[in-house]
Amino acid sequence: MVTRIGVPKEIKNHEYRVGLTPASVRELAADGHALLVQSGAGAEIGFSDEAYRAAGARIAGSAEELFAEADLIVKVKEPQPAECRRLRPDQVLFTYLHLAPDPEQTRLLMDSGCTAIAYETVTDQTGRLPLLAPMSEIAGRMAIQVGAVALQKSNGGSGILLGGVPGVLPGKVLVIGGGVVGANAARMAMGLGADVTIADRSVPRLSQLDDLFGPLLKTAYASADALDRLVADADLVVGAVLVPGAAAPKLVRRDQLSGMRRGSVLVDVAIDQGGCFETSHATTHSDPTYVVDGIVHYCVANMPGAVARSSTEALNHSTLPFVQALAGKGWRRALAEDPHLLAGLNVQAGRLTYRAVADALDLPFTDPRTAVAG
Repeated sequence: MVTRIGVPKEIKNHEYRVGLTPASVRELAADGHALLVQSGAGAEIGFSDEAYRAAGARIAGSAEELFAEADLIVKVKEPQPAECRRLRPDQVLFTYLHLAPDPEQTRLLMDSGCTAIAYETVTDQTGRLPLLAPMSEIAGRMAIQVGAVALQKSNGGSGILLGGVPGVLPGKVLVIGGGVVGANAARMAMGLGADVTIADRSVPRLSQLDDLFGPLLKTAYASADALDRLVADADLVVGAVLVPGAAAPKLVRRDQLSGMRRGSVLVDVAIDQGGCFETSHATTHSDPTYVVDGIVHYCVANMPGAVARSSTEALNHSTLPFVQALAGKGWRRALAEDPHLLAGLNVQAGRLTYRAVADALDLPFTDPRTAVAG
């Protein structure tokens, strides 16, 4: 089976990642597929049009040309409205979607009639999210990096150095959520020498983190009472809670901000799913922070896009086998044979096929097995 695979240039604000690297294109071309890459799609991170040609791709001069020809669209970020309107019923879209907090995108994808498979809800044999994990690792590590910068007085922060210096106590970091994002955030914060606490509601997970990091890391059960105390005492709070495919729970209320030191920082890594702080709203790399009640908020919705080369390579290592399956077998057979890829199906022919999204948007749900069966 020969599939025409299209890789458009991302158009979201300051998004420089690209759906396929030249190395991935080479693998897919060797499988016998036709690759079409929009001109300049990878230029900002060092992947030239010539590199894509050498790997076996044809270069499309425009997004319109690419969307018109491709059977399978491979992207990174959720399609913007103009891209949604270019999709058609016989196309498959494979990318991050994050539909639960985005009714407009959901409606446009349903109206297009396309088959939309979300990276963030594909699972593996252990129930984990293998296509979200590489970006979660990067976002967790970045959360401390950007939080440390936001704490600088010149950026509106309280002027705290996370690692401290001899005779001066280190800054206090609270990470809410002990998953992939949280563990990576904690690793980076401890590496800087900060005083780090992870709060989570899973005691087994807290035990794992305690075994992993030892006495350098403090752990806390994330009760409402504990979060009240820990948030008030923190210089930097990282929101790292994920409910797969669903809207993130609001774990820090606005009234809690008044108890924090002025100039403390909140970094909301869950902002793609609506954010886990009551006062969060999405920002961009060009204007990443804002202040509410004296507290600096960093809520960039595509954090890994700031380190786009590393992010693209890490993502491709995980997505390529799934792209090969979709292109080689066709989406129906690929999903029918792989329940983990089936878990990624969110929209098909105008139907919502991921229950958490349907519930979040109060829309009808269709079992994905029904959609695959036709």
